[in-house]
Amino acid sequence: MAARIEHLVTSGQFSLDGGTWDVDNNVWLVGDDHEVVVIDAAHDADAIAEAVGDRTLRAIVCTHAHNDHIDAAPALAERTGAPIWLHPDDLPLWKQTHPDRLPDHWLADGQVIEAAGADLTVLHTPGHAPGAVCLYDPGLGTVFTGDTLFAGGPGATGRSYSHFPTIIDSIRDRLLTLPPDTSVRTGHGDSTTIGAEAPHLEDWINRGH
Repeated sequence: MAARIEHLVTSGQFSLDGGTWDVDNNVWLVGDDHEVVVIDAAHDADAIAEAVGDRTLRAIVCTHAHNDHIDAAPALAERTGAPIWLHPDDLPLWKQTHPDRLPDHWLADGQVIEAAGADLTVLHTPGHAPGAVCLYDPGLGTVFTGDTLFAGGPGATGRSYSHFPTIIDSIRDRLLTLPPDTSVRTGHGDSTTIGAEAPHLEDWINRGH
């Protein structure tokens, strides 16, 4: 059975630099009837565990360590026995939310995470956060971009640990080089495609988005 993509929206709060905002997060599940990977365990471990069901959860992959993307990860790991994966450059952010629980494994650029025939290649795309990653599966024609690329532009870079020129480099060099019909499944809001976003790169740069 080929891998499929499932989508869950969970709600909670994002906190950084002394501010707190209400947010809705996209949680992505990639797998089949037997095993699955969760991308960004946000807010609600119960809802995510229910979506996983009786399948084996192979990995909980964090696209970055802002609290709204990782707050439910330890509870989900405890319930399922699945390991948590994070890029090491985001450890300082991780520790702001989970000072007493480290991730289980470190993501590395070019690594492949497998489940149910899906091959998710890790692309290190810093800018929104130092350890931000995207996960690309050419077989599914999809890249999971976390908060690096949205429908309409780059992720926010106005807070600690973020940097606008860096996210532009990541998007230009790592994402806009993917096939134009690649689906972009984001950390918040609607999906888009590489082809829909690529023509706007210069606009984003000029806006200093």
